[in-house]
Amino acid sequence: MKHVKHQVSEYLERFFKLLHTKKHAVHITAVTISSVVLLTGLFNPVVSSLFNSYEDELGSTGEEELVTIEDEGSQYSNLIQESIIQKGESLYSILQHQGLSANDIHDITQQLKGSFSIKNFRPGKPYLIEKDPRSEFLCFTYQQSPSTILHVQKNPETYDFNIWQETFESQNRTAALAGTISSTLSAELQQQGRYALISQLQKLFAYKVNFKRDIQPGTTYNVLFEEEWVGNECVGIGKILAAEIYTGKTPATAYRFTDSKGNTGYYDSKGKSLKRSNSLFVKPCNYSRISSRFGYRTHPVLRRRHFHGGIDLAAPRGTPVYAAADGKIRFRGRKGAAGNMVTIAHPNGYHTKYLHLSRFSANARYGSRVKQGQVIGYVGSTGRSTGPHLDFRVIRNGKPQNPLIALKAVCEIKGVPKAEMENFQAQISLFRSQLENSDILVAGISKTSSQTASALN
Repeated sequence: MKHVKHQVSEYLERFFKLLHTKKHAVHITAVTISSVVLLTGLFNPVVSSLFNSYEDELGSTGEEELVTIEDEGSQYSNLIQESIIQKGESLYSILQHQGLSANDIHDITQQLKGSFSIKNFRPGKPYLIEKDPRSEFLCFTYQQSPSTILHVQKNPETYDFNIWQETFESQNRTAALAGTISSTLSAELQQQGRYALISQLQKLFAYKVNFKRDIQPGTTYNVLFEEEWVGNECVGIGKILAAEIYTGKTPATAYRFTDSKGNTGYYDSKGKSLKRSNSLFVKPCNYSRISSRFGYRTHPVLRRRHFHGGIDLAAPRGTPVYAAADGKIRFRGRKGAAGNMVTIAHPNGYHTKYLHLSRFSANARYGSRVKQGQVIGYVGSTGRSTGPHLDFRVIRNGKPQNPLIALKAVCEIKGVPKAEMENFQAQISLFRSQLENSDILVAGISKTSSQTASALN
């Protein structure tokens, strides 16, 4: 059986041939072709290109989600249905809805392991279902990445299920975009089909540019970035390499640079980091209120004045608890009145403690290194406790610190080291050379390098 990509392409070729000869009746409409090919265009640039060449002739309203295609000279037809993953849906529920038995789905899930494991399966992403003329399931097709398509296909003769991947050769290309804004930067990038860049630019220049106030008609910009291409189609926007926005006398600039130690960041033309600072610690859990603060208090169980070395964060049982900073787990286990507890050692003499956990995360073991924001356990009420909460503590050089003050502490982001400045300036020169010598898209046309040279100097 032909797989979906080739089948849809051949169906469309056949349909348009029949449309012009008017010798056969075909159960398909311009509306349904539009909906299915716009979706399968995500899966196959060849199909997308084929559809585009005939789109003007047929027109499209995008109202249908099902295509019925009849083979020439045959009374039988297959159905190809497009759908979107809904919130709460899983592959199991989707296949079950298509009439597959629990045994069939178990067989499929057993095959979906290792190199065939399903990736990026989340709400909002499209998939295709192919059925035979009796509405029996034939194939499930899902795009895992811009260049990889997963197929779950049923053999109509043996009724076995085969899992296979289709991989399109992809290429990373460097692209350039430059122009003078006539309305907004968002509208400008959307016109160029590169709207995905706006979120990156806003994040890069969060402390340099007010995108509502500073970006006005007449503002000029240059952006060098990566794209992923499959065939003749751009299927993804990669990272920004360089960006320059001229809002006044001093341009806002951002250049991506990796130093000799492998640290990557974005810096302005003088080597200053575009990040202001990082929080030394992050909030260890999502909580509703602080039920007990740092310092002396009347203990809720012991009923006597007692020093409380942390803060109690009230949260439902099972709420994830996060590592407040990068570090190494020094204790993980039961600790008397503290119940289930995790202690993490951090640089500069800091330790953090997480008390009364209901359970520990499987990835947070004694001696393991954890990253800031990594789940280490879950809120509970173990040990001496009156209800589910997290007792969060910060210790520095053996002395308890007020966690509320520690959570406000920041660590400065260092700029490009002096020893690396020569390499950094060479990187900027390379980026500017790429901008000058690339075909730069401006208002839908190609702008030659000589036209942009003055804007970059």
